[in-house]
Amino acid sequence: METTRNNEPVLEIRDLRKSFGEQKVLNGFNLKLFKGESLVVMGKSGSGKSVMIKCLVGLMQADSGSIRIKDHDITSLGREELDVLRTEIGFLFQGSALYDSMTVRENLEFPLRRHKKKLHLDGSTESLVLEALENVGLAKAIDLMPSELSGGMQRRVALARALILKPNIILYDEPTTGLDPITSKEIIQLMRTIQETYNTSSLIITHDVDCARVISNRIILLVDGVNYAEGTFEELLKNKDPKVQAFFKN
Repeated sequence: METTRNNEPVLEIRDLRKSFGEQKVLNGFNLKLFKGESLVVMGKSGSGKSVMIKCLVGLMQADSGSIRIKDHDITSLGREELDVLRTEIGFLFQGSALYDSMTVRENLEFPLRRHKKKLHLDGSTESLVLEALENVGLAKAIDLMPSELSGGMQRRVALARALILKPNIILYDEPTTGLDPITSKEIIQLMRTIQETYNTSSLIITHDVDCARVISNRIILLVDGVNYAEGTFEELLKNKDPKVQAFFKN
């Protein structure tokens, strides 16, 4: 995909550090996400991708460094301020993380019940739920339970839930994990369509090379706790560094 950038990032991570005992997981990680951009962070298992995204949404406290989202440093925000900021961020959890005891409708209504009035969203709850499901091609599944859905359908519902508050930024944590190749391609194409339609800024955490190739404007390789290399898919593919090439070998 062609790179789209504005001068000011909508999200910026500076010198992020996080250790567990003697193990330094993040050791000065940096990242900038620009408006309308799809930025992929690739890293091997245990490289710190999940730790980074948990710090980003405030589920884990970094040891040091800053995370700025729309001029707010989330490392210094209180709980209420952080909750307000989170409404501007959609999060597609690894494994979808739908509520098993709720229907598809109820899963999507859940964030609306908490934030709809605060965000002044237009339309009834019903219309917003239907709109979100239509965006992912699942309006007919509105009254089904998660257990009645395939893995790909569950991922689509989770994406609809991430979109329902009309966020400016969407975070994807391993969006294709556990899906078969055909369903993975469908989810990747859906992510791309959403990004292009709504001009959202997307940060995708993945180890899926095909996902990175199709969806990314830019890629950061997370190695040894830092942003080891950065560039387009084609630029990194041509990079002769063995640590970079290791990401692209079959």
